[in-house]
Amino acid sequence: MTQENALRIFKCLSDASRLNIMQALTQGDTYTELLAERLDLNPSTVSFHMKKLEEAGLVSSRKEQYYTVYSLRREALDQTLGALVAYAPELPDEQQKREAEYRRKVLQSFFEYGKLRAIPVQRKKKLICYEEIAAKLEPGRVYEEKELNAIIAAVHEDYCTIRRDMIGEGILRRDGNRYERIK
Repeated sequence: MTQENALRIFKCLSDASRLNIMQALTQGDTYTELLAERLDLNPSTVSFHMKKLEEAGLVSSRKEQYYTVYSLRREALDQTLGALVAYAPELPDEQQKREAEYRRKVLQSFFEYGKLRAIPVQRKKKLICYEEIAAKLEPGRVYEEKELNAIIAAVHEDYCTIRRDMIGEGILRRDGNRYERIK
């Protein structure tokens, strides 16, 4: 079971009407109009929900004369909750590619010609921008406050806020007026 399939099933079953339809189908195979009548729903509403249940693999359909008859897919219902949540995780390479692409988009959005246009509000984006600024600093080297301010000011005018945030996020360490890049 993939994560996508598990999510589709959970999303599908999170609707009360769909659960009622599933419960009605435990009584036996039936068609849209009869389900609509039993559940006091419009046939179009039942059709909509049946499509979702079918996409999730929980029901199947077949044509009988003028009607579409729906039935439960017992093998789908026989799965345990453990089987649904024990999906194969994404491969590390795929996840790293996605993270690298996200990082590239953030930097492209907030940096222009090596300058930070605005300090992001969202913490994750802010950290990416601060890590980009920290890349201008040598790890382990101690910087005097004036020197550090000049490096940060070349990227953004509000060097005080950025310096303070970088300390708070554990990117920099401060000892009096001396600063060192940690990460």
